[in-house]
This record gives sequence, C-alpha cells and structure tokens, in this order.
Amino acid sequence: MRNRTAIAAIAVLGASATACSSGDSVKPAPTVTVTKTITASQDTQAATDTSNGVLKMGAKRDAVDDTNDLHITVQALEYQQPYKGPQPQKPQDFQGGDTWATVKAKVCTIKGDVEVSQFPWSLAYEDGTNVEVTGSSGGDMPKPEFPMGKKVLPGRCAAGLIAFPVDSKQRPDRLVYEPEFGEPTEWAIPKG
Repeated sequence: MRNRTAIAAIAVLGASATACSSGDSVKPAPTVTVTKTITASQDTQAATDTSNGVLKMGAKRDAVDDTNDLHITVQALEYQQPYKGPQPQKPQDFQGGDTWATVKAKVCTIKGDVEVSQFPWSLAYEDGTNVEVTGSSGGDMPKPEFPMGKKVLPGRCAAGLIAFPVDSKQRPDRLVYEPEFGEPTEWAIPKG
C-alpha cells in the first residue's frame, strides 16, 4: 500500500510538472492597436514644414502688429520660372537674371488699414543670395500685377503677380515675405 501511495504521489507530481512546463507553449494574450486618422484642416498654419518653419506653397499665414492694431493674412499661391504667360522684355543687365519668374501672392486685411506693396517680397537661394523685386510695373509686366502702394481695408484683399528677374539656370529655395512689422514668413519653392 505504501508503494502504491508513493507511486501515486510521484504520478501526481509528474503530471503537475508537465502542466507547468506546458506553459511555455501558451501564447501571450493578443494586443490590440488602435489607429486614429486625423485630417489636417486648411488652417493658416496647417501647411507648415515643422523641421524649419517654412510653409508649403499655397499656405496662408497670419501677421499681427499689436502696436498699430493691424491683422492681415499673407499667402503665396504659385511660383513660375520662367513665367509662362506673354513674355515681357528680358530683364536688363543691371536688374540681374536673364528671365522673369513670378509669384502669385495674396494679402487680406482682417483689422486696420494696410498699404500693400511688392517690396516686402523676395526670393532666397540656398547659397544665401536674394533677389528683390525691381519695382518695375505696368507696360508688358506679367498681369494681373500685385498692387504697389494700395490701401486694403478690413475684409478686402489684394492679389496678383510679382515679377522677379532670375537666372534661368538657378532656382530659388524659398519665397520670403518680410513686412515692416512682425517676423518674416517663408514658403518653399517647389523643385522645377
């Protein structure tokens, strides 16, 4: 009897050991991954490239001057190099460049009276050089032209093309808008 009890005890221990060792083959509980889709709104800062603060072409940016109680939005809509419309006379030697590039820009006044001009706009190249507007307007310059010295009342906008004399063999890296107030705003110029 004693042998039977000892054998039964060994059998129970063996079964227990086997049951414990079978835990290695038990699969862990499955994990659940939840994916949430977020759609970016077309807000004014939505198209910012967060790596360097440069906006994508078409993005809109707020510019506020609390001192003078002004609030505007600025937007660069398109860049063309060379300009694809009716060709104006080639840039003169003193203007630099051998062809015209254009930027389609838009400025809207939210608060205050703002006078718009082409002069806050420039092109920036990767090597650090810049191309400013020439101040040329009228005549055969690309149309419709962005206004020069025009007052834009609240709720109104000014839009048009700004022409730059550029070297046809180089493409700028960024478009820069630098008003008298506030920080400059930059848009990335798409690769040609």
